[in-house]
Amino acid sequence: MDTVTISKEKMEERLARFKTLKPSKQAFVDTRLPEHLRDIFNVIGPGVTEDPELKPAISDPQGFNITYVGAEPGKGAALHSHPTVEVFIPMSGRWSVYWGDDGENEFILEPFDVISVPVGVMRGFRNVGEEPGYLMAILGGTDAGKVSWSPSVLNRAQETGLSLDESGNLVVDSAQ
Repeated sequence: MDTVTISKEKMEERLARFKTLKPSKQAFVDTRLPEHLRDIFNVIGPGVTEDPELKPAISDPQGFNITYVGAEPGKGAALHSHPTVEVFIPMSGRWSVYWGDDGENEFILEPFDVISVPVGVMRGFRNVGEEPGYLMAILGGTDAGKVSWSPSVLNRAQETGLSLDESGNLVVDSAQ
């Protein structure tokens, strides 16, 4: 294989510095539910965000997407599934990754543990540590698709004024 020469300027387009990342507090339909408040940082690729305004630091996913999640203790994502594999790696804190139609299964992960959740499995996660923590999520594929939510999550989210349009993007009810 021939090597590729790339300028420092071009390589800088492929650099994400954590201190300059801008998180979204409303990247998903569940983020107004108190137990699911969290910060979403799209690092590489668009991921599966439902907020079309959330742009990744590195826009060219080339086969995978990386998102960082920051959450206070007890907070995390509601039950959902993806059309791609999702890998979770805690960067700090302790995290529960739970799965099943009702979230009946669970593993507790410590920093740098890794779990790979198969396509279509309902899963969620939450910070079970005593301090704010960060979790890395890696989604397979250049196009990671959209999230499928548990119907109970969508019903609760609608009560907060958030729903999804036919394309899977957030709709904010201005009356709420």
